[in-house]
Amino acid sequence: MSTILEVPQHGGARDYWATRYGVSPDQMVDLSTGINPHGWPVPDIPPAVWQRLPEKDPQLLQAAADYYGSDAMLPIAGTQAAIQLLPQLRSQSRVGILAPSYLEHRSGWERAGHAVVALASEEIELALPALDVLVVVNPNNPTGERFSRERLLHWHQQLADRGGWLVIDEAFIDVTSEQSLCHQEEPRTGLLVLRSLGKFFGLAGIRCGFLFATASLRQRVEHQLGPWSLSHPAQWVACHALQDRSWQQQMVNQLPRESERLRQLLVSAGLTHGGGTALFQWMMVADAEGVFDQLAQQGILVRRFDQPKAIRLGLPASEGEWEQLSKALQSLSSLREVA
Repeated sequence: MSTILEVPQHGGARDYWATRYGVSPDQMVDLSTGINPHGWPVPDIPPAVWQRLPEKDPQLLQAAADYYGSDAMLPIAGTQAAIQLLPQLRSQSRVGILAPSYLEHRSGWERAGHAVVALASEEIELALPALDVLVVVNPNNPTGERFSRERLLHWHQQLADRGGWLVIDEAFIDVTSEQSLCHQEEPRTGLLVLRSLGKFFGLAGIRCGFLFATASLRQRVEHQLGPWSLSHPAQWVACHALQDRSWQQQMVNQLPRESERLRQLLVSAGLTHGGGTALFQWMMVADAEGVFDQLAQQGILVRRFDQPKAIRLGLPASEGEWEQLSKALQSLSSLREVA
């Protein structure tokens, strides 16, 4: 079965793929998103929370400042809101974007009419003098590549000296938060950092994120977003999740172990490791389309990439899902041997 046509742009869409491959949706293991399968356990939400207008919640702001190590933030309805809006705040610019990377960054800057160039990490230093904006995902999604704070701040200074921006998407950094550039005594002009509760906290559905930047830039973004951009139930859930240090530490310990288990399982199936984070593994696969197809037929949904040819797999949620993945990979190995 070909998977070239009608492929959703991002991970997820489990029901779509289950229908396409004739698999019951509850039997399709979705490893395509990189979202923590052991998400923060949301308690019952008090009825009054649903009735309150979504004005700024001081408790959320304090909880976020404590967790991220900075109060120079603007709560937003997921980092996607900032990804779409930030390109509209600059006049036409030359924008370098790490590639491969999260597709919405490039799409947002191109839609706003900017000149965009895709850059491999080794090309950034040489290209930087000609750029007004550089967008980096750290750790990178989908490759898992990491950039040191020193390297990023070096790039930022070059851009800021001529009025440029360094935009850093830290969606997958929570397990290694010491590498974050949120931790600044004072926000730096031209340094914009995006954080989200979607991946590590497993709360993608509440659409809650934060933009860290100077006060003037945050004010511009807030003015464009308008009032009540983040629902009060989302703020309530985010506040409690950010305060739950016991759960956070449990995940910091647990997720890397599970990711290493995943890496070993994939390598033992004959796949070539390309990189990863605590929440996903990136495997180089010459026949990415064929591997995607064979796994989907067996109820395993992964994320496929064509440039370069690769697949990305998130963590299974249970021992049953681990077993289903293992059997699918064994079958995949047999098919490759026969071929």
